[in-house]
Amino acid sequence: MSSSRDLPADIFHIATGSSEPIYRQMIEQLRRLIVGGQVHPGDGMPSVRMVAGSLGVNPMTVSKAYSMLEAEGLLERQRGMGMIVASRKVQVDEDQAKLQLLKPSMQRLALEVQQLKLAPEPVITMFSEMLGSEIKK
Repeated sequence: MSSSRDLPADIFHIATGSSEPIYRQMIEQLRRLIVGGQVHPGDGMPSVRMVAGSLGVNPMTVSKAYSMLEAEGLLERQRGMGMIVASRKVQVDEDQAKLQLLKPSMQRLALEVQQLKLAPEPVITMFSEMLGSEIKK
């Protein structure tokens, strides 16, 4: 199958104007890359120093993201190699994992709908139509 590879330092893209902390953006991005199959078990993560330099952020920010990803089981330390993407645990429901990644975006949308005092039905209809048009393309 596919062999492991070293991931580039520019794997992460940070939204500087976002209210979400940089380390959280990194965590969410890596989760999506793993679930989406763009990053594979055994892939070598770029060093903290390389990522910090690429993003122009403090190395402690990158280290915090890596530590939290390790605690979550998505990364593991490989002696002499640094961090690698952990072997995937048996995922009972891949779709459920993907839905969980969408939850924060959907929560933000729900808040906007409430702030605009919109009824849920037209929003759901609009979203369904958007999904339908994307599927048909």
